[in-house]
Amino acid sequence: MTPGRRDALIVGAVALGAGAAGALVGALTLQSRSGAAALLSAAYPDLSGRPRQLLEWQGRVLLCNFWATWCEPCREEMPMLAELREKYVSKGVEFVGIGIDPAAKLAEFAKTYQIRYPLLVADAGVAGLMHGLGNGPGGLPFSVVLDRSGSVAYRRLGALARQEVEEVLVGLLR
Repeated sequence: MTPGRRDALIVGAVALGAGAAGALVGALTLQSRSGAAALLSAAYPDLSGRPRQLLEWQGRVLLCNFWATWCEPCREEMPMLAELREKYVSKGVEFVGIGIDPAAKLAEFAKTYQIRYPLLVADAGVAGLMHGLGNGPGGLPFSVVLDRSGSVAYRRLGALARQEVEEVLVGLLR
């Protein structure tokens, strides 16, 4: 191999490596600015008291729904979310509810309305997490959808509509 060709291959390999590193750093930077990194690393107990991190579901499309039993729009959308979870779980989607209530109230609600997706019990730090995800007012319900790479793909303050959720999920499953 001629020296010129070898040098060109080395420079090309270095440039390719630098480009890949830049893409990774860029993606991580965007993820941290969007609040996705904080969401994925947040740990809350499930209804049985076991600590869970949303990072457990990375690699799946993840719909995180912040809610409370006293929030009427939350109560109205939960059964619809439970139905959609059943439809999409086998396609690589998971739904996680992050409740702002005592565990006993969340468990009672889940039993009454047959909510079969994971429910986590939030603490006072959830307000800061929601703010970092774009929910400045701190209202409920608030939903965030992460794509398979863990980046925020969609967020909504207020109740979700079935068609809206399905459009987002189908778009991310392509």
